[in-house]
Amino acid sequence: MDMCDATISATHLLNEQIARQVFDVLPERGPVLLILDRDGSCWPSDPEELARLNLSESFLKDLRAKVDDGAEPVITQVGDASVTIAQLCTDRTNCGYVVVILSRHSAESTLADIDLVETLLNQITLIARLIEKSSMLTRSHVNHYATLSTSAAASN
Repeated sequence: MDMCDATISATHLLNEQIARQVFDVLPERGPVLLILDRDGSCWPSDPEELARLNLSESFLKDLRAKVDDGAEPVITQVGDASVTIAQLCTDRTNCGYVVVILSRHSAESTLADIDLVETLLNQITLIARLIEKSSMLTRSHVNHYATLSTSAAASN
């Protein structure tokens, strides 16, 4: 997965902000989260655990395709971990996907507790929406003050 894309898009920056906010509040022995953009760039909450699982690019691509086909969330098993993937969208942006990895859980146990997993997925989506709205308000204020500044300079 190419982590150093030459052109950084607004979605890339949004995903980075989402990852920073969400990963900061994860418990030390909690789930491993992975945020994937539409191009396959990823932000893992625990790179070492992700490396241990050895999730291949083609495996993640297949999971993304299943989500894109409408099967959401997708739950599967990788070794001793349960892997759940769902789409990550705000009101304006399709950010990509969020993956929840639960070590020492089977796909069946995750399915039994799907309400908790879906609550986590919904909270991540809420955080993404709030970050996007905050960014939009900040840009709006900056544009407003720039316009006022330009108008004041022109009238002098």
